[in-house]
Amino acid sequence: MPVIDVQSDLDSRTLSIIADFAAPVERIWQVYADPRQLEKVWGPPSYPATVVDHDLKPGGRVTYFMTGPEGDKHSGYWLVTAVDEPRSFEFEDGFANPDFTPNTDMPVSGNVFTFTAHEGGTRAVYVSTYATAEGLQQVLDMGVVEGASQAINQIDELVA
Repeated sequence: MPVIDVQSDLDSRTLSIIADFAAPVERIWQVYADPRQLEKVWGPPSYPATVVDHDLKPGGRVTYFMTGPEGDKHSGYWLVTAVDEPRSFEFEDGFANPDFTPNTDMPVSGNVFTFTAHEGGTRAVYVSTYATAEGLQQVLDMGVVEGASQAINQIDELVA
């Protein structure tokens, strides 16, 4: 299992996940840079993602929806703020309405995904920061730790 550590901190409003992969940094980068690969790992297995728009550059937007086991759809978006290919990218991640406009009733997180060479593979550090502790608690209660861990753990099979 790639995920080796998960920490949530309500005081700093952060959720941090660390994962190790047996693939080079450039290969892990491609998982996020290619929308068809991203679809295979963005949602947990029971909520696969469909990427609609994918513009992974500063000022770019990524839109997607996840389809649940009952056919229910859950939309989201990224607003990309920084890219340092293949080492890192930063984005706002939010819940969206079916037309991909932001769902303002749900929390938005600022995210930094960093990939570094580590023991012959890649260490990925995923840090999400929420505006409020309540926003972080809301997504924790929704199962974000379990869902994100299941999603990230799919990467090994994809890159094998």
